[in-house]
Amino acid sequence: MIQPMNYLENQEIYYCLLSLLADEPQLRQKDLAREMGISVGKVNYCIAELVRKGLIKIKRFKNTKPKLPYAYMLTPHGMEEKGRITIRFLKRKLEEYDEIKRQIEALTQDVEQSGLRAMAEAELGDLKARLI
Repeated sequence: MIQPMNYLENQEIYYCLLSLLADEPQLRQKDLAREMGISVGKVNYCIAELVRKGLIKIKRFKNTKPKLPYAYMLTPHGMEEKGRITIRFLKRKLEEYDEIKRQIEALTQDVEQSGLRAMAEAELGDLKARLI
């Protein structure tokens, strides 16, 4: 079943957020956004969704030095869901990898049949070595 693009994008963002927060729960949203290459607003929205779904809890600190106002803790349900998301993400990436391998094989055959091997190797290096 093909999922809508924003669903897949959000799943990847959730995966990245859960992974980062599992390792460093004190990261600020600004740091999460920079690390993930998305806006702070998108991080804020996704964190709110993860909280709403019960996957993370936000712990607020008062009077801490240095100032770390929040920590984002994965709940037991969040750890389970992170595992499920990880498996779905891995499955999707393996499917993409298999498709890319098929495309590379087809392009390589086209290069061979077109007599462009020497030109391709001049541009790309040894084709056979790269395909192994």
